[in-house]
Amino acid sequence: EYYIRVAPRILAILSERPLTLTRFPDGIGKEGFYEKDMPSGTPSWVKTFKRYSDSAQREINYILCNELDTLIWLANLASLEIHICLSTAHRFQNPDLVLIDIDPEPPLDFRDVVDVALLIKEKLDALGLKSYPKTSGKKGLHIVIPIIPKYPFQQARRFVQQIGQSVAKESEIVVTEFKRSRDPGTVFIDYLQNSHGRTMICPYSLRATSSATVSTPLDWRKIDQGLKPEQFNIFTVSKIENDPWKDLFENRQRLGVNWK
Repeated sequence: EYYIRVAPRILAILSERPLTLTRFPDGIGKEGFYEKDMPSGTPSWVKTFKRYSDSAQREINYILCNELDTLIWLANLASLEIHICLSTAHRFQNPDLVLIDIDPEPPLDFRDVVDVALLIKEKLDALGLKSYPKTSGKKGLHIVIPIIPKYPFQQARRFVQQIGQSVAKESEIVVTEFKRSRDPGTVFIDYLQNSHGRTMICPYSLRATSSATVSTPLDWRKIDQGLKPEQFNIFTVSKIENDPWKDLFENRQRLGVNWK
């Protein structure tokens, strides 16, 4: 029922993007599993995208969810979490979304994530880049930048790394290197998520949490230290009237970074 209610918004983002599913057929109290390849018994009307995987050393048939029937079928598979590629099937090697993933380590919390996110927004604004924030559905925030699909993944990755390094110079809690990602009292900016084959939890996707949280698009004007990610869940998000990401794909931008 939730996915039917949010279908107009989530389908606009899912369209033509290869998916990775996290399925929980026995509920979140039991271990779920990731699935990139279409499962056996996939109906013939479900659209797929075939691509050779170097890591799996075989062809993968990714699911594409472009219409409501496929979305309902995914829900019936207990696909609580729907993860998307940062590129579409048409331009698989060139991302059209850049992801800045911000995660805290205790004793820091979401309030510290908000502080770092606002610092990042200042830098993006200074570069003339329009950005779109969302909750991760768990402990962090995501900032997404729609771009023209002409750059390689390594350029997007380098761009986020440069942003993270710049913020780290101004905030002693920020780290950008994976080896420090679990250091207590830090906020990690994960630029490696902008690698080919990596995915992002889709905006409006549920998360496999006890409170059924949702990765929820936000308006920058609504982001402050009073924001609580758990307030965005299966019961509340479908009732939100405004769509702060409605013009996401109308604002594809140039990265504006000197690439060498």
